[in-house]
Amino acid sequence: MSKRLGAEFIGTFWLVLGGCGSAVLAAAFPNVGIGLHGVALAFGLTVLTMAYALGHISGCHLNPAVSIGLCAGGRFPARELGPYIIAQVAGGVAGAAVLFMIASGKPGFDAAAGFAANGYGEHSPGGYSLAAGFITEVVMTMMFLFIIMGATDKRAPQGFAPIAIGLGLTLIHLISIPVTNTSVNPARSTGVAVFAGDWAIAQLWLFWVAPLIGAIAGGVMYRFLGSADK
Repeated sequence: MSKRLGAEFIGTFWLVLGGCGSAVLAAAFPNVGIGLHGVALAFGLTVLTMAYALGHISGCHLNPAVSIGLCAGGRFPARELGPYIIAQVAGGVAGAAVLFMIASGKPGFDAAAGFAANGYGEHSPGGYSLAAGFITEVVMTMMFLFIIMGATDKRAPQGFAPIAIGLGLTLIHLISIPVTNTSVNPARSTGVAVFAGDWAIAQLWLFWVAPLIGAIAGGVMYRFLGSADK
């Protein structure tokens, strides 16, 4: 278990540092900024690389919503949820801490201005409402879990699951960055909110509640649709 939790910590650390780091450090960099498309791809690549590196150790959840969704789908024991979620959140905060130290090296940096935090209303990149943000996070997380469970099904082509999952997360970001800056992951949201503070902490509840609802729905949906006929 200690090795599995260490893997979840490192994987979530990489997800936040790589994904949020691309948004904070490179998205709008003068002349060579990677923009929305680059940030979306960066998040997908963090999961794809860690799935190949750590999937055989911990399952590479890197996300409390994924762990809970897999539990709802009958793929993960409930007794292990607590340790996994703690490791994931700790990894997310550690990744955000390293990103904060790097970003602080630029004069005028202000974490409260965003720091890749998730938000709705005036803190939504596109000014989308709380209701729009809630629906987006529920549906995107639901489909993410559906992709994960389908790609890792024993009947699916073996060895390609990380690619499907990474590209799925990329697509999710392409759709929803304008709405909520894309969470679908409470550990990712918590890590950067700790340093963004103020409004990010106040709105953090949505990025726990909505992804967890969506994850459970996705897990249960695949458990029903994907079950083999007897």
